Amino acid sequence: MAFILSLALLSGQSRPIDGLATRILGDKSTKFEFVYQSDTADYFVLSQHGDKVRIVGNNDNSLAMGLNHYLKYYAKTHVSWSLREPVELPDLLPPVDAPVRREALVKDRFFLNYCTYGYTMPWWNWEMWERFIDWMALNGINMPLAITGQEAVWYEVWREFGLTDAEVRNYFSGPAHLPWHRMANLDGFGGPLPMSWLTGQKELQKKIVQRERELNMTPVLPAFAGHVPAQIAQKFPQADIQQLSAWCGFEPTFFLNSNDSLFSVIQRMFMTKMTEMFGTDHIYGVDPFNEMDPPSWEPEYLADVSKHIYSSLRDVDPQARWLQMTWVFYYKRKSWTPERLHAYLTAVPADRLVLLDYFCEKTEVWRTTESFYGQPFVWCYLGNFGGNTMLVGDIVALDRKLDTALREAGPNMTGIGSTLESFDVSPQIFEFLFERVWNPHLDINVWTEMWADKRSGLADDALSRTAWHSLVQKIYHDWSFYGLGTQLVARPSLEGHGTYYTKPYYSYDNKDLRIATAALLNAAQQAKNKGIKLRDSQRYDLVNFASQYLGNCFMDIRNDFTQAYKRGDVPEMRRQVDLANQLFNDVDALLSTHPSFMLGPWVSDARALGSTPEEADYYERQAKTLLTIWGGPVLNDYANRMWGGLVKDYYAERWNRFFSAVIKAAEKGVDFDEKAFGEELSNFENAWPDIRKSYPTEPTGNTLETVEKILRRY
Repeated sequence: MAFILSLALLSGQSRPIDGLATRILGDKSTKFEFVYQSDTADYFVLSQHGDKVRIVGNNDNSLAMGLNHYLKYYAKTHVSWSLREPVELPDLLPPVDAPVRREALVKDRFFLNYCTYGYTMPWWNWEMWERFIDWMALNGINMPLAITGQEAVWYEVWREFGLTDAEVRNYFSGPAHLPWHRMANLDGFGGPLPMSWLTGQKELQKKIVQRERELNMTPVLPAFAGHVPAQIAQKFPQADIQQLSAWCGFEPTFFLNSNDSLFSVIQRMFMTKMTEMFGTDHIYGVDPFNEMDPPSWEPEYLADVSKHIYSSLRDVDPQARWLQMTWVFYYKRKSWTPERLHAYLTAVPADRLVLLDYFCEKTEVWRTTESFYGQPFVWCYLGNFGGNTMLVGDIVALDRKLDTALREAGPNMTGIGSTLESFDVSPQIFEFLFERVWNPHLDINVWTEMWADKRSGLADDALSRTAWHSLVQKIYHDWSFYGLGTQLVARPSLEGHGTYYTKPYYSYDNKDLRIATAALLNAAQQAKNKGIKLRDSQRYDLVNFASQYLGNCFMDIRNDFTQAYKRGDVPEMRRQVDLANQLFNDVDALLSTHPSFMLGPWVSDARALGSTPEEADYYERQAKTLLTIWGGPVLNDYANRMWGGLVKDYYAERWNRFFSAVIKAAEKGVDFDEKAFGEELSNFENAWPDIRKSYPTEPTGNTLETVEKILRRY
């Protein structure tokens, strides 16, 4: 029999699901009735009960998933992961015509990536986190990576080991680069980390994990993987501490071998302090050797490392489970041979090690490792690298891969998740992924029409549906890869691309993208002419697709400029430059009509964390560095993004400097020295993060008018 479990009986507060419903629905939350009914599986049932929609589920997470099902399929309403995208509800909430039941196919639904904390989340305040946690619950996610605030713990640990305040804070990287410090790839870059950051993030993490637990999520907290400050090696000269291989041009970091007695001492101190601050759910993320070589490749050594890492966790928390990403097994797959990987994985007791198969859309590591030799794993879709604003993600192929994995992987595939590096411009594929977890018979065509309807808020919107079917079938048929971007955001060059990153690429016919964009524009204009309010989600889509279309068009301009240079046709070179600058202005103006595609909010959010003007400048420098030079020539442009303000002030400026230099060489009748120019351009790139300029945080211009003008012009 169903029963209502009310936390109000204990604390006078509403239940977690009631709080979520109020935040998302406002006064309309009273139109819903949430009922808890225990079960052995995560499930929800949606039905009509008088004048209220009744949602039954086994916990708050399942109830939230049920609420989202109603919002998507009945209310035609999209709830974004971004607080900047409003929830737009119909005036009247339609009834549920027949009961709907869904049950989760797997028990674990994982989300996030260490890198997401740099490429998306470093500047988030509690209000942003609150919306995001609600979004996770609405999509049935119950195992989020939760690594905010750990530097406050490490600060106490290293201080107790005798390091000074300056030594510890200089060991930490700056906020935007903390993910790679946490993964032991680099130390100190962008530091010292302000003390205000440590205390602020500590308090933020307390709120994060509390809310996640309220909504039946199991936060994955960090634990010690062996990464230590250089001073620890000096203070403990007898300890087994070695420098790992250098990563992407940074100085090598220091690794304490897990069989050294000091390792368990540090682990106990860290886990004890972390539990006092944030509690624990007995699952810990530990990732040694990310994109680096271990001190030895001998299978016996690798087994010894993992055995002692696990025992150090178990000795502090007997219920401990270790969660590790398997990205390194893909990234260094030639080195991680079956013999080595078998030794490493099987040294941990069965079911105590949970593995994230990180990049399954490209390579399923479970298939080459006898299903990870029996250890539990989560099948993960990565989907985005660095926040690159590109239209990628093949729903049809993803559905097929998921279906095959669910049939063939066996019982140790305990979950499905996403390990995206950043929240990108293709939200539909991530939401499809998590809905697919609850529906083995999800029809892609039906789902696409639902998505089109909820973007416009209209049922059976034929124009929008046609456009979205075309996008799914003709545009979204590539996977993401690192460095993906348009020619516009690539480092200037006459041919190809100027550095390893960015790699300009798209495989569809750009005319098809233009046709789909025009159909969405037509749908929005027709609705507007009927007095129907244009939704924010429609503006988002129009900006997203039209800007990608323009970015693709720039490749033709660059190529025509190059051909004119080869012919020595300076007038034609100048004409192509004029076309390029018209395009730069148009795409920047378009991007500036929606806050999700603007540099201003990113910089403003970073500055808002500063407790002094100097700290605000520091955070701004960090924010702009990550998007551009990253931290050195190896990763230059890795996190490229077509954002309003960034296009005009950074990418367009680079191209115009390049065009001027090439034309000058052509006028003199000498060959253009691209290498010398690249060295000169580095001066501009390295100086740009320190240029202080106020960027708009609110959109300017009219999206419909701007897109219409662009489609006429191009």
